[in-house]
Amino acid sequence: MMTLRAMITALAAAFAMAATAQHKSTATAKGSGASRQEAAKATIKASTAGSIAKQGFTDIADIDPTIHVSLMYSRADNFTGRILYEDLRQAYLHPLAAKALKEAQRLLKKERPDLSIKVYDAARPMSIQQKMWDTVKNTNHSFYVSNPRNGGGLHNYGLAVDITLCKADGDTIPMGTKIDNMNNLSHIDNEDGLLKSGKISREAYDNRRLLRKVMRAAGWKPLRTEWWHFNLRTRAEAKKYFKVIK
Repeated sequence: MMTLRAMITALAAAFAMAATAQHKSTATAKGSGASRQEAAKATIKASTAGSIAKQGFTDIADIDPTIHVSLMYSRADNFTGRILYEDLRQAYLHPLAAKALKEAQRLLKKERPDLSIKVYDAARPMSIQQKMWDTVKNTNHSFYVSNPRNGGGLHNYGLAVDITLCKADGDTIPMGTKIDNMNNLSHIDNEDGLLKSGKISREAYDNRRLLRKVMRAAGWKPLRTEWWHFNLRTRAEAKKYFKVIK
């Protein structure tokens, strides 16, 4: 018959073996998790995002994680009807533009803590610009897209953003049209007329004005034909002082 001392010794040995096994299991899990994280980082570095980052552009999430990002060209529900950003999910900007967008978010939060800026497009490689141009050239929508042969647009320098306003949970608020709507309902130079005729609501009218107010205060300039589009510099300045995203 096993003595009391022998039973205690056997139990202690069993607990020690169990603890060792648990430690090895935890270490393996941690190692596996670290490996997955390293693999994910390596994938980003080798992707479009990695290429843009290497060219000196800033991930908006790094400078202000409160700004929402949902790139519309990573989905097919855009004016081209297809996915253009196969592997890009992050929004990048020139560092000056990223700083200015952060300031616009600060001003918005000061006035409306319940709202946030939501980015639908930011820095855009010229190769993607060419695909967009090919979609609209020789159509009556061609003036909405910059021709790459002429140097592209300010998105191609990381100096433009397509944005809207959203609630804390990311749900967008009324702006009168969807982003990428290519008709005069998106124009900002006759919003009083659009409101008077009932083509946009008072809520959408006020929301557009709020968006322009905070963006202008942060140094951005609105585009006449697109309520969602803002430029930080002129095209002439971009061509003279900044580099195109490859």
